[in-house]
Amino acid sequence: MAFDNPLAAEIWRGKYSFQPPQGGGDETIGQTWARVAAAIAEAEAPKARARWRERFEEALTDFQFLPAGRILAGAGTGRNVTLFNCFVMGTVPDDLGGIFEAVREAAVTMQQGGGVGMDFSTIRPSGAAVKGVGADASGPLSFMDVWDSMCRTILSAGQRRGAMMGCLRIDHPDIEAFIDAKRDPARLRNFNVSVLVPDAFMQALQDDGDWRLVFGGETFRTVRARDLWDRLMRATYDVAEPGVIFIDRVNERNNLAGVEMISASNPCGEQMLPPYGACLLGSINLARLVPHPFSADAGLDEEKLGELTRVAIRFLDNVIDVSRFPLPQQETEAKAKRRIGLGVTGLADALVFCGARYGEEAAAALTRRWLGVIKREAYRASAELAAEKGAYPLYDPAILDTPNLKDLDEDTRALVAKHGLRNGCLTSIAPTGTTSLLAGNVSSGIEPVFAWAYTRKVLQPDGSKREEAVEDYALTVWKRLQGDAPPPEHAFVTAQTLTPEHHLRMQAVAQEMVDSSISKTVNCPEDIAFDDFADVYVRGWAMGCKGLTTYRPNAVTGSVLSAAPPAPAPAPAPPSEGPVLAARDEALDGRTYKIKWPDSPHAVYVTLNDVEGPEGPRPFEIFINSKNMEHYAWTLGLTRMISAVFRRGGDVSFVAEELKAVFDPRGGGWLNGRYVPSLLAAIGGVIERHLARDAEACAAHVHEAVHVPAEAATAPMSKICCPKCGAVGLVRKEGCDTCFDCGYSKCG
Repeated sequence: MAFDNPLAAEIWRGKYSFQPPQGGGDETIGQTWARVAAAIAEAEAPKARARWRERFEEALTDFQFLPAGRILAGAGTGRNVTLFNCFVMGTVPDDLGGIFEAVREAAVTMQQGGGVGMDFSTIRPSGAAVKGVGADASGPLSFMDVWDSMCRTILSAGQRRGAMMGCLRIDHPDIEAFIDAKRDPARLRNFNVSVLVPDAFMQALQDDGDWRLVFGGETFRTVRARDLWDRLMRATYDVAEPGVIFIDRVNERNNLAGVEMISASNPCGEQMLPPYGACLLGSINLARLVPHPFSADAGLDEEKLGELTRVAIRFLDNVIDVSRFPLPQQETEAKAKRRIGLGVTGLADALVFCGARYGEEAAAALTRRWLGVIKREAYRASAELAAEKGAYPLYDPAILDTPNLKDLDEDTRALVAKHGLRNGCLTSIAPTGTTSLLAGNVSSGIEPVFAWAYTRKVLQPDGSKREEAVEDYALTVWKRLQGDAPPPEHAFVTAQTLTPEHHLRMQAVAQEMVDSSISKTVNCPEDIAFDDFADVYVRGWAMGCKGLTTYRPNAVTGSVLSAAPPAPAPAPAPPSEGPVLAARDEALDGRTYKIKWPDSPHAVYVTLNDVEGPEGPRPFEIFINSKNMEHYAWTLGLTRMISAVFRRGGDVSFVAEELKAVFDPRGGGWLNGRYVPSLLAAIGGVIERHLARDAEACAAHVHEAVHVPAEAATAPMSKICCPKCGAVGLVRKEGCDTCFDCGYSKCG
């Protein structure tokens, strides 16, 4: 099968095709599907493997069922990786040895490809007494810095950027510092952060009451609930974090509430998990299930949806038995409850095919109906699997009284009552950033379409760029069927043309039908009033959402661009036989940074000079100077090497990442309240801050735009510079960052 567009082919080659050094890997996407299907069918009885390998491969074909990227990339390769996307780590102890053991466990998990989430509420607040050593505690944020440094080190050695979620209860005494932490653009760069908000706080907010900040049964301070909420909302309004998790609702609506307590989320928020819990994800591509798009009788093939659901449940259940696990505690937890997370992607495209406008009542009704089919068939399939293979070990018949199962039809409830369930939790809606691109750029998860068409820049080996048009799958189908006729404006809407109420309605409707949670971003206009913005969270709580993430364009996280007609692609640059070295102007703008390293009597000064490129300022050269002659030889060598990398162009963010991963065996030092493992790492931090400064300048004056057909959408879009390729192609959706230019995805 051929790919729908060149971008999909590039993503397959770069992320999901198996290419062993000795050869003999995947030559086509069909071979990838065959590899994955064969590997997952190994969990079946020998006589049944061939039949289920065929069924699994049939479901994968034409991107109907999209297992998460870990499964596509790792199944059947023999690599020492996990097929689970993300984990919540064990409870973090409130002692130094236990904390660093938790850091080690997180490092091992990320090394094998899993993202991690942690609840830091168990660490005593800053300034609290540490008995026995006569010292004061440094608080959870100082230890989050350690996790952040560890994550940066692990990603420097692997192919995929690490992802972490840090959670803190809203009654923790350090909550204000936690809320404001991401205002520092250089801090906690590898974390998403969320505040755990119980119903008692929401009640105190409604009553305009006081709120106690407590730890270990001791009240440290009492604050006005409204003031704390406004501080949280103001940080989210300004820098898009922290997110909010309504933790009581999470636990009340958990199928497994009788055997576990949840206090943290995976990095993107679609799975709230207990200690050592893991999320195993896959999505049904609704955009492939509308047989007659744009016709008067367009509708989704619900029979096919039911068949795919049943096969997908068995597929994901098998993954539990064939996957590796980074830690034995994770394997024990996964096999005791057999939790899986089946979701959807392509919802917005399917709605467009059926003429329904995203966010309106008709679209919400279709969403409820389609997800209801998945819910019903998922529980029936899990009950039938329990009859065949046995229920999950911790199965308790009382699960029938939990909220998610009470809503099932009587036939399905009777089937569960008779056989039990193979899986404790069944459904979840995850981010599908790169897998949705792989499937022909279908709309991602349950998000609306972000852009109907845009121009992507592809970096060539000689440093030049070629432009490539990329369209949303629904627009491609429209053109295939209708030619140049303008698409109907009623259904062809984008995230920027919708109101927060549209987003909330769709998330709340989906949450009714989903066991776990949903990764979704509520896009808000830049000029939304602060009180209206804060009310989005209150309304989301009232509508039954388990958590909320919003995005509002602002000076810190992004700038606003208007849609523009596509520009003609430039002629390709001639091939170059050597490095791309730019000529130096006589005078350059730059900035000098001072590093006062603890072991050195003299400061180290780092100067970074920029040149102005078509996409904004970029670093051209670096100088490192100090009166300490001990550093002369290596700083001179570093200056020349890094300057040569800068002048070559392209993505230079790896320079900072590599330097920041260097550990000095003699010990590091504390700079500005943070532990830095070496002087080289401190220089890497300077480069990282400078690149972030350039990115802000880039976003502030960019001359490019995402190209959207005027008949499809004319609203502005929020865009920021990609940390990998530097292009203005990074967007925030589903709580994750995705680059339209190079395919970079963090937490995707």
